[in-house]
Amino acid sequence: MISNHQLDRRSFFRNGSLVLLSAAASQSGWNRLDAAERSKEKVLLFGMITDLHHADKPAAGSRYYRETLDKLAKTAEWFGRESLEFVVELGDLVDSAPEVKTELGYLKRINRDFQALHKNRHYVLGNHCVDTLTKDEFLGEVGQKKSYYSFDADPYHFIVLDACFRADGKPYGRKNSQWNDANLTADQLDWLRDDLKTTTRHTVVFIHQRLDVENDYGVKNAKSIRGILEGSNRVLAVFQGHSHKNDHKVISGIHYCTLVAMIEGSGLENSGSALVTAHPDGTLELKGFRKQKDYDWKK
Repeated sequence: MISNHQLDRRSFFRNGSLVLLSAAASQSGWNRLDAAERSKEKVLLFGMITDLHHADKPAAGSRYYRETLDKLAKTAEWFGRESLEFVVELGDLVDSAPEVKTELGYLKRINRDFQALHKNRHYVLGNHCVDTLTKDEFLGEVGQKKSYYSFDADPYHFIVLDACFRADGKPYGRKNSQWNDANLTADQLDWLRDDLKTTTRHTVVFIHQRLDVENDYGVKNAKSIRGILEGSNRVLAVFQGHSHKNDHKVISGIHYCTLVAMIEGSGLENSGSALVTAHPDGTLELKGFRKQKDYDWKK
């Protein structure tokens, strides 16, 4: 489909078993329905990126902050070939800065390009997004009213979560937090339970920190959150970032997919983004760009 899509293999999960397909099979299996056909069959297509860490500062280790603008431009070309319903940024759109003015400058610059991707955009808060900035400052700049909420895009229900709270319930901001102390507050847990009761649709969740691990990259009360998701019998998948590497786990029938970070490595080939085709029967097909892996999950 895309000549510069670098892919070695594709993962296909059937009845709990992992089957690896060739690159040729991967490309031939990608859903190429046009917008009219997708609308008729109620097939939904959306894009995702994560961990851009844009900043105007020298590279540090494997993070090349100034290169994310060019990497995002290549993803924009890829996304632009498809008729997307919306795009999602899964957190750490910017990297931390010592001053509010500087970090707002980073955010203004990267968001100028990100908002050009699509009119319907969703921003998931990452720890770096609200390290120096407050949540109100970040959300105000990108034009999003809330840090956690839900929305429908026929025939699916989507939930955006915010784990940028300390264990004591204090929101991240102004250098008051640790990156590995991520939590959902009791109020947000109650909201999540209630929200899931209001829908009969297949549901997909977006979050920055991980819900499938118990290490520093995981949300501290992830087990309780997973229990709510599992109890709804609605949630098909959780898309997350934070740890910068491709990963996938299935826990109690829910797919937890960690997307690769855009920031890692120098050069346009060291990047990643994803397109997801969501079918009415609950089948989700993820097509990866650059370093992002591909997946197919049958309901």
